[in-house]
This record gives sequence, C-alpha cells and structure tokens, in this order.
Amino acid sequence: MKAGPRSRTKARLPLLASILRRMRGRRWKIVPHPGPTGDQQHAGGKSGALRAAIFGVNDGLVSNAALIMGVAGAGQSNHVIVLAGVAGLLAGAFSMAAGEYVSMRVQREVFERLIHLEAHEIGSDVDAERRELALLYERKGISPELAGRIAEEVMRDPEMALETHAREELGLDPREGLGSPWAAAGSSFVMFCLGALVPLVPFAIGSGGAAVTAAAILTLVTLAGVGAGMSILTGRSPYVSGLRMTAIGGSAALITFGVGKLLNVSTGL
Repeated sequence: MKAGPRSRTKARLPLLASILRRMRGRRWKIVPHPGPTGDQQHAGGKSGALRAAIFGVNDGLVSNAALIMGVAGAGQSNHVIVLAGVAGLLAGAFSMAAGEYVSMRVQREVFERLIHLEAHEIGSDVDAERRELALLYERKGISPELAGRIAEEVMRDPEMALETHAREELGLDPREGLGSPWAAAGSSFVMFCLGALVPLVPFAIGSGGAAVTAAAILTLVTLAGVGAGMSILTGRSPYVSGLRMTAIGGSAALITFGVGKLLNVSTGL
C-alpha cells in the first residue's frame, strides 16, 4: 500500500532532526547537581561567527606553523619558506571560509525544512499532533490526564504549538538563530589569516635558525594565549586550556619539522 503524504512527511522528521543535531555537535545529558560553578561568566556561544573565529585562528596557527616548520626542516631557502607560508595562508583561509559558509548554510536549510515540515503537520492534522504532544509529555513522567490538558492548551495557539513541537519532538528551537553563513565565513577567513601570519612573520624579516626559533616561540606563545582565552567560553582552567593547545599545536609543528629534516630535499631555489 502506497504511503500517504502525511506518513511520508512524518518519516522524514526524525532523520532530518538527527542529521542537524550531528552537524551542530554532540548533545550532552546534563542532570541537576550541587556545587560551585566557578567565577566564569556565561558567554554567548550561539554565534556561528564566534565559533568560526575560534576555529579559524587555531587552525591558521597550527596548520601554517606545521607547514612552515616542515619546509624549514627540509633545509629550504628563506624564499621557499615564505612562499610556502603565504600559499598555506591563502589556501587555508579560503578553504576554511568556504567550508564554514557551506556548513552554516546547510544547517540553516535543514533547520528551516524541519520547521516547515512540523508546521505542515500541525496545519494538516491538529488532533493527531495534540495526541502526539500529550504522549511526549507522558513519556517525561507526566500523568496522562495532565499531559492531555497541557497538550490541548498548547495547541490552542498555532505559534506556541509549532515552537513546542519543534522543541519537544525535534530538539530544536524556532527562535534560536543559527547565525549568518557570511559572518561565519568572514570571521573564519580573517582569523585564519591572523593565526597563519604568526609563524610566517619571522621568516619575512629574517632567515636561518634565528627565524625558525622565533617562529617556534611566537607560535607556542600565541597558542597558549588562544587556549587560555578559550577558557572564557568553556569555563575550564586557562592554564589547562593553554597548555593543551600549546601541546597539540607544538607537537604538530615538531613532527612536520622532523619529517622535513628526514627528507631534506633541495629545490635549488
């Protein structure tokens, strides 16, 4: 028997909702608990531009430092190192910006599609949606009688009904913005460039072992600063965050430098 439009629409909702949740990150189960929360203030973490900026500066630092150290370790001339660093900066910045734009755009489109499908369901069969909402409340531990009364009251207002169904059934909030794809792409591009410039500057004004040492020190200090700064958003210890960022980024640069030393390929430039 061929499925009707309602059943086909309904079948799409869980799949689309799960896809969007995966794209937006892991969902943690939080339970009420006592104890101090620390002195950190809550920061607005819903901004796509803020997230893109953090990832951008971190990726710019780590990827270009690793690239530059790899080329420097291979014994290349200062000209080749600068050329590789500039190429890495531009390629990485455009790649990050394009990736952020596409990711944010797809998230927004999936989000809008889910809300549209849910609105269609409410407009097509309000009684079925009322029963479904009551069942959702019952699964949360509310008595059937009270769950039915709550669902009936909610369904009186179409706007509230859509918001409640989206939140309870799909885990989405129609009022929660996903941010601007252009803002995310722009902030990612700018911050990647700034991060990628850090290990490149010493080779632009110097050369040889002094430039390698200066680039390594600047990169490690900046990584520590970025990691410590991220603790404002995460609420973690700035020392732990800074050390973790420094260890990860420093390890990547050290490994590529070692690989370059092993290869030690001369280009003749």
